[in-house]
Amino acid sequence: MQEDERQFLLTTAWLFAKHGQGWRARILLEALMEENAGDGVVAAMLADLLLAEGKPLEALAAVRSCEFPPALQRAGALLEARALRLLGRKEEAEARWSRFLKASRGEQREWIS
Repeated sequence: MQEDERQFLLTTAWLFAKHGQGWRARILLEALMEENAGDGVVAAMLADLLLAEGKPLEALAAVRSCEFPPALQRAGALLEARALRLLGRKEEAEARWSRFLKASRGEQREWIS
């Protein structure tokens, strides 16, 4: 699949999701995941949709199946922590968020504890 086709499907899925047609968005996102299971952008959208549908186990699987691009590292950590929290795994959720904060800390980010 070419990049412009991927972008078109992502945009269409986003529009479906934002207009109350999550099931249509999910079909497109799952097809995109089949095409490239490691696509972090698609996984983030799919996980967010699954969490909204009350399916944290499926959302967790989507998040853990991919590599998030640097611009989406925070989103990946939040989605994973949220899914874990909804599954009742509070300590694991807190540990995941803490790992993200520690990985994000740098010389310019001394405010992060």
